[in-house]
Amino acid sequence: MDNLYTLLNSSVFLSGFFSWFLAQLIKTIVEVSRGRNPSSRDILESLVWKTGGMPSSHSALAASLATSLGFTEGLDSPVFVVSLFFGILTIRDAMGVRRAAGNQAQALNQLIEELHQKLDTKSKAVKEVHGHTPAEVFIGCLLGFFIAMAFCI
Repeated sequence: MDNLYTLLNSSVFLSGFFSWFLAQLIKTIVEVSRGRNPSSRDILESLVWKTGGMPSSHSALAASLATSLGFTEGLDSPVFVVSLFFGILTIRDAMGVRRAAGNQAQALNQLIEELHQKLDTKSKAVKEVHGHTPAEVFIGCLLGFFIAMAFCI
């Protein structure tokens, strides 16, 4: 039980958790304020699980972990270097690979719809994964950086 208490009081854990959670909360608020009328299930899903949107929780978490580890362990520590490179990889994936996969899924769904209309076929649409824009990634990184500073300085 002491180990759990130690983890939950760690500035690295707290900065990472709050960066992720605040990014998801802001994303949910932005979506609700756009005039959609989501159900409570939609709001909970957006708060905990939804990807894509402003700001990037991938970027917020990655930047927060690297920043907090830089402050607590030092910029020359191996754990900081690992978190930095995994953070860069995570951000690159969130912005590039996921966005490309989402664009491909969108094109496939358009083809499926056209085939359905022309040939009266029945087919299930492919899930469209939403990647992040550079602005969403940048704001997520800033959010994570400043939250890490708040917990570690």
